Amino acid sequence: MASFDVVSQLNLQEVDNAVNQARKEIIQRYDFKDTATVIDWDKKEKIAVESADEFKVNAVDDVLREKLARRQVSLKAIDFGKVEPGPNGRAKQEIKLKQGIDTDKAREIVKLVKDMKLKVQAQIMGDQVRISGKKRDDLQSAMATIRGRDLDLPLQFINFRD
Repeated sequence: MASFDVVSQLNLQEVDNAVNQARKEIIQRYDFKDTATVIDWDKKEKIAVESADEFKVNAVDDVLREKLARRQVSLKAIDFGKVEPGPNGRAKQEIKLKQGIDTDKAREIVKLVKDMKLKVQAQIMGDQVRISGKKRDDLQSAMATIRGRDLDLPLQFINFRD
């Protein structure tokens, strides 16, 4: 029985590289001089940005988006939070990295596959969805249908087995 897994993963090494590049650019830019702008990353799921004012935080956002996009990190997996007032009149923002498929999206994928009326089964396995069937062509058409649907998540198809 052939199968594949539908997952939503980020390449954390590329995210790390993008964050480091953004830090370097911010250090060199004249408009960030004497603002003590900080980008903290916990190496897993959260990036914290703090700067002198809301305008500077939004400028850091733009730099970070550019660096992430250049490194082929999907911006669908990144949730830029609201800019909030921070300590001493500064501004801060929390940026969350979304990994894995949440239950609602997984159910939507399973429903999408079932509505195709192919001889394939879809089952939720934690934060991924496994799709299995006898024919390789059915699996490939299921893959194409899932790709064609905008689920607001960066999806990857891994572990394709015949």
